[in-house]
Amino acid sequence: MRGGSVGRAERDIVARGARLHEAARAVVADHDRAAEAVRAALRPIHDAEVKRELDAIPVARLQDVTEGRLRLASVERSGLRTVGDVLEAGPYRLRRIPGVGERTVGQMLAAARRLSEAAHETVAVHIDVERPEPGTTALVTALHVLVEAGPDARRAADRATALSARLGPLLADARLAVGRVRMLLASQEKKERASAAVTGIRTLVDEADRAGLPGLLAQASVDLLRAPPSDIAAWVDFELRSAEYYSLLAEISGRQPDVAAAEGFLPDEIAERVRTQHLDDSLRRVSLRGYQAFGARFALAQRKVMLGDEMGLGKTIQAIAVLAHLAAGGRSHFMVVCPAGVLVNWTREIEARSTLRVTVLHGPDRHHAFADWRERGGVGVTTFDALRGFPVPAPGGEEVALLVVDEAHAVKNPKAKRSQAVAGWAERCERTLLMTGTPMENRVVEFHHLVRMLDGDLADSLGRRDAPAGSVAFRKAVAPVYLRRNQEDVLTELPSLQHTDQWEELSASDEEAYREAVLAGNFMAMRRAAYLRPEKSAKLDRLREIVREAGENGQKTVVFSHFKDVLRVVEEALVADGTPVFGPLTGSVPAGRRQRIVDDYTGAQDPAVLVAQIQAAGVGFNLQAASVVVLCEPQIKPTIEHQAVARAHRMGQVRPVRVYRLLATGGVDERLVRLLETKTRLFDAYARRSAVAEASPDAIDVSDTELARRIVEEEQERLGVRDTGLSAAE
Repeated sequence: MRGGSVGRAERDIVARGARLHEAARAVVADHDRAAEAVRAALRPIHDAEVKRELDAIPVARLQDVTEGRLRLASVERSGLRTVGDVLEAGPYRLRRIPGVGERTVGQMLAAARRLSEAAHETVAVHIDVERPEPGTTALVTALHVLVEAGPDARRAADRATALSARLGPLLADARLAVGRVRMLLASQEKKERASAAVTGIRTLVDEADRAGLPGLLAQASVDLLRAPPSDIAAWVDFELRSAEYYSLLAEISGRQPDVAAAEGFLPDEIAERVRTQHLDDSLRRVSLRGYQAFGARFALAQRKVMLGDEMGLGKTIQAIAVLAHLAAGGRSHFMVVCPAGVLVNWTREIEARSTLRVTVLHGPDRHHAFADWRERGGVGVTTFDALRGFPVPAPGGEEVALLVVDEAHAVKNPKAKRSQAVAGWAERCERTLLMTGTPMENRVVEFHHLVRMLDGDLADSLGRRDAPAGSVAFRKAVAPVYLRRNQEDVLTELPSLQHTDQWEELSASDEEAYREAVLAGNFMAMRRAAYLRPEKSAKLDRLREIVREAGENGQKTVVFSHFKDVLRVVEEALVADGTPVFGPLTGSVPAGRRQRIVDDYTGAQDPAVLVAQIQAAGVGFNLQAASVVVLCEPQIKPTIEHQAVARAHRMGQVRPVRVYRLLATGGVDERLVRLLETKTRLFDAYARRSAVAEASPDAIDVSDTELARRIVEEEQERLGVRDTGLSAAE
């Protein structure tokens, strides 16, 4: 703008800035509206939960709050039995109770309100998928909008807020520049301010264009205004990814778990350093719970650490968050080491939850894959044994930005070659993240070696003598490298039921048994082939790991299978491990005997495992003692799985239930799961809750024989073996 004249270019810049500003404000408004819809749906449900809580607290508790100053006998005689009754009665009715004066009424109501406030802060809303009601349906559908929009919508809203704050004042100053007459009549100071504002707008608009922000804002607005196609669709999605729903619910409601517990009771100076650690989420596709974000920040801030969270708290996603942060900062090479049984899970989780490139460094071509990973970068995923064959990184720690070691308790023996290989890599990598759900502080000698991989000086300071398990002094001593949180401390709003499909690669022995079953056209033999040779069974090895970790965390397990011979294999393997096993509970066991088995299992000390035929245990038994459920193979009828899991996930269960379905890649399990999923998922979900479905589960399931025939034929074609006929019933 020379000489105070207004050019078309300046007007165009201001117009572009105004459109961008309007788009930013719209995204912020859309996101706020979606969040407010969640709060509005949550409010009556939460208030009802609080009322139930207060109605369960006896009036006598008011004595505790007032340190015994109240005399409540006459109040109870008047029919007011609970704190909820007192609050509902109010001051007028309370004053009419004989013997209750004005001062007592005031103290009583003040104490009741304190309990009410505490209940509002601590009571969590749990969404019951088995009993969808109008209120919970409204909450799930409101949450669905934000979950479906994903982290990109939240990022767009945050960027839009920042952009709007910068653009707004500039557009106000630049208004002068779009009118020739006003510009001519303006003072020199205003002209200069308008000119500077146009320059600022141009800079912001150009930056936004280069970053693709207009497209991001437009997509976010579309996503935030997209309602679910139906209530049923929202409920189905909630069942599939309930953790994401509860994560958003906790964030929007502001009802987070106890901060000290979520931060693993770390010393203040360490916790503060972790809190201030930035966490870049631009390459991550999933949101984190507050405690999960803290865990990722802990690994970044402390550089070489052990994450010892209890099973089911999402150690894998915390590790992926660290990987994504470092990749966003320009780091290129990362290594994940894990048992062979979870290698497939790691690759799928990284691909599903981040934009990072994954290379599997396993199998006969692993050395070629390693050379490719070294050249191109990304996340290399390998096994403990394969790692031994790869050259360690160069000294200095710059080649590999992060080494992740899953199931780190597997390398606790310093004399084992796998432990030595991991230790060599840990020494040469810039950062190391050891992960184990086993409470290692209960075995200080084993813990000592893992600490040495991370910090030799700290390991020396601990000494080799045993320390009191869980003692304050011990936790403080290992705080620089060790973070552990327990379910009961941080899962206040997570669902009581979590499903995990555990994909396993068949061993060579498994593959041979499977091929023989396919050649014979025996569908049932194909389904249980993974257990026919127990000594080299990949599924059985993973099952034993799950049971062991559950037991070490004080949890009981129930193992379901369709096949009696699979249950025998499982029982023999677990007994050989020294695990107390109850059952097998099968259809041939008389009903009275079955209940005694369940009662004995319930009364047993941890760890204990009940093995049961899924058809026999699916109906009529309460298995609340189990908080870990293992399904040895996928079932042909989904209703059978749901009914069996419901034996543990029912009223009276006090811990979250974790369900593991063991699946083999590339064969009958994968085809069975895919075929069942391609049925009309929403119809299944609706029918499963209907009276018709409860009375006749077969009404919504495909024909067993037809399904078996299709899978056998497809597998025979895939493996190139001769079709010898179907023997599905064997």
